[in-house]
Amino acid sequence: MNSILLKNATLIELDPVSLEKADLRLSQGKIVARARTLRKKPSETVLDLDGKFVLPGWVCAHTHLYSALSRGMPPPEHPPKNFHEILKKIWWRLDWAHNEESIYYSALVGAIEAARCGTTLLIDHHASPSVIKGSLKIIRRALEKVGLRGVLCYEVTDRGGMAERDHGMEENVDFISAHRTHPHFRGLFGAHASFTLKNDSLRACARLANELHSGLHIHVAEDRFDVQQARAEYSQGVIERIEAFEGLNARTLLAHGTHLTAPEIERINQARAWLVHNPRSNMNNSVGYAKPSRFGERVALGTDGISSDMFDEAKYAFFKWRDSASQGNPPPEAHVEDRSFHKLDVLSLLIGGHRLASEIFEMNFGSLRPGSEADLTILNYPSPTPMTKENLGGHLLFGIEASHVESVIVAGRFVVKNRRFPHLDLPSIYQNSSTLAYRLWDRAF
Repeated sequence: MNSILLKNATLIELDPVSLEKADLRLSQGKIVARARTLRKKPSETVLDLDGKFVLPGWVCAHTHLYSALSRGMPPPEHPPKNFHEILKKIWWRLDWAHNEESIYYSALVGAIEAARCGTTLLIDHHASPSVIKGSLKIIRRALEKVGLRGVLCYEVTDRGGMAERDHGMEENVDFISAHRTHPHFRGLFGAHASFTLKNDSLRACARLANELHSGLHIHVAEDRFDVQQARAEYSQGVIERIEAFEGLNARTLLAHGTHLTAPEIERINQARAWLVHNPRSNMNNSVGYAKPSRFGERVALGTDGISSDMFDEAKYAFFKWRDSASQGNPPPEAHVEDRSFHKLDVLSLLIGGHRLASEIFEMNFGSLRPGSEADLTILNYPSPTPMTKENLGGHLLFGIEASHVESVIVAGRFVVKNRRFPHLDLPSIYQNSSTLAYRLWDRAF
């Protein structure tokens, strides 16, 4: 693989926040040199960026690629009245309707949409009860086609019976075991949520995750129903249940946390588990506000399958906080005496994704320093006002968006170049996905 020299770039880093004009050399999938001026080497590809911005590719810390073909899907005959009905009438019907072909194309177009937005690594939570065995390899194949990295898991649940549950566990074990040292893919042990897992199942998920030295990736307290069911059936909170089976540790990934109590968050922080905030999904499902400033340092940002546009997701995280602070019962973090949630806190959510990915892969994401992974986004952002490290948060929230993404590089290879996908036939892919979407909807509804 020939090295790439990016000349005359404006480098943006978030951890800590910095802006610097410099050149970057990429080779063997990594950043190998950074200096004010670097000389071209023989047979090196040179790209003069003329001052354009370069920043590390985004990490989407929780998504559902199986939902990528749901855009424009017809609503159920009888509209759902609550979150549990949303799952039963929409998403559990959609995941059941997937076959091998629709799984592949859903992941493929989901990855394409992610790359357009400068998202280079997806942490996916998959479900397809009709096709469990080999489903994660299908998703990996789609991500490989686009050129993105992925952390994959299968969603174990009791809702389809013990045989289906066991097949889901086997799929997790197989994928995790086969990708322990893979540079582009890793596995977590997926579990749906407390309210669809009986004690034997949750215990088995936690035990296998620990035996495999993998993390448990699970939805937690997304809706009050999850909390109420745990209390009613087990006389425990959702975090107590996970903790009781030794499933709460530094590798654990907890999605949502909308209805966690302060003591539960303290237990999560003591275990150094990760929490992932998904503001757009929580708003769309009307499940409540998670108040991410309560979550501590190990917090990241996800989309829960509503695209993989982290520029947009960061904006929603900020504006949702602003809106909640204006309501009759503002969250505690809105008070002057407490830490306020502001532009730099939104950056910390994005930084959290890089730190999470770095821990999972044991590689360095989120940095533009030599030795870091060459996962980069090039922005053509003609700002009408100066950009400095002091006002970068303001530009991310009120200026920069996915439409400014010009090129994307993953592991030193162009995935998007000048807004085009050099290795993909997009018209054919989108034509096929559209046809498959109709068939998927027919099977689901």
